[in-house]
Parts: sequence; C-alpha cells; structure tokens
Amino acid sequence: MTSTFALFISTFVRFFFLLTPFFIISVFLALTVDSNEMTKKLLAIKVTVGVEVISLILLLGGDVIFNLLGISVPAFKIGAGALLFLSAVSLVQGRPTVPDVKSSVLDLAIVPMAIPLTLGPGSVGALVVMCTDLSDFTQLFTSMIAVSLAVLSVGILLYLSPKIVDIIGDKGIQMLSKLTGLVLAALSAQMMFEGASTFF
Repeated sequence: MTSTFALFISTFVRFFFLLTPFFIISVFLALTVDSNEMTKKLLAIKVTVGVEVISLILLLGGDVIFNLLGISVPAFKIGAGALLFLSAVSLVQGRPTVPDVKSSVLDLAIVPMAIPLTLGPGSVGALVVMCTDLSDFTQLFTSMIAVSLAVLSVGILLYLSPKIVDIIGDKGIQMLSKLTGLVLAALSAQMMFEGASTFF
C-alpha cells in the first residue's frame, strides 16, 4: 500500500511539472486576452479533455509504440530527456514559442494548446517511458489515476487563470515558469542518466 501511494504521489508531481502549468497559463492568457469569460472557460475545458485523452492513450500504448518502432527504452529515455531539457532551457530563459491567433481561439484547443504546448515532445517521451517502467496492473491503474489528476489540476489552473494572474501578476507567472523550467531540467538530467547507465 505504501509503495502504491508513493508511486501515485511521485507520478502526480512529476507529470504535473512535465505539463509546464505556469507556462501554459501564460500562453493561455496571451491567446485569450480579447476573449470573454465564457470563451476562456470553454477553451480551458477543451484543452483539459484533449490532454487527458492523449495522455492516457500514450500511457496505455507505450509498449506498442516501442515494439512497432523497434526502439529500446534506454535510447528513448536519452532522446526524451534531451528534448525535455530543451523545453526546460526555453522556460528558464523566458523565450518559449507562443502561437499567433489566426482563427477562433477555441480552434486552438487541441493543436497547439493540448499538443505540443502542454504535451510537448519531452512530456510525451516521459509518458511513454513511464509506461514501460510499470510492472503490473496495480501500478498501471495507479499511474493512470495520478496522470488524470495531474491533467485535471492543470485544467483547473487554466479555468481559474484570470483570477490567478490577478493575485500573483504577470511577473509571478513568469517566475513560476522559470522554476518549472529548473524542475524540468533536473527531470531531464535524471532521464538521460538512467538511459545512459542502462545503455552502456
């Protein structure tokens, strides 16, 4: 029971930061600056549902992806860690890419908001690797619940983002984005280290 709870907590915390919530809030606010309250809430809901579905598909289908592509887990850990590190650097430097709004804001819910902004290459890679590290159904089910709650937590932050920015301001969001970048840098280093140590 203790190991299951520890897996739940570690998966939840890790995936929450992999979703770069504070960067996503800043992008969300930039995209919806001219939108009304209802549009913002609808976009938050659509992004959350999109990320939830894609995350669970990747978590459940990780083994299939590896088998189809003939990729070893250590090699994927190194590659995913490298991509995650690049995402971390962009967050720390405060130079992430924000898409231009050329159509209805709601049309951007899945692409690019859900993927690749919320679920970027690094977080996708981490999800697939996470799946291969699970040894039984209990661990898989626990990870599914943890991932779902992490996505839901980010969705709630998006839903409440106008109120959050009123409280901590734009500077506060930027500071939290940089802190998220530091956490992601550490996670990427750990992934690459584990992959390299197994590979060699």
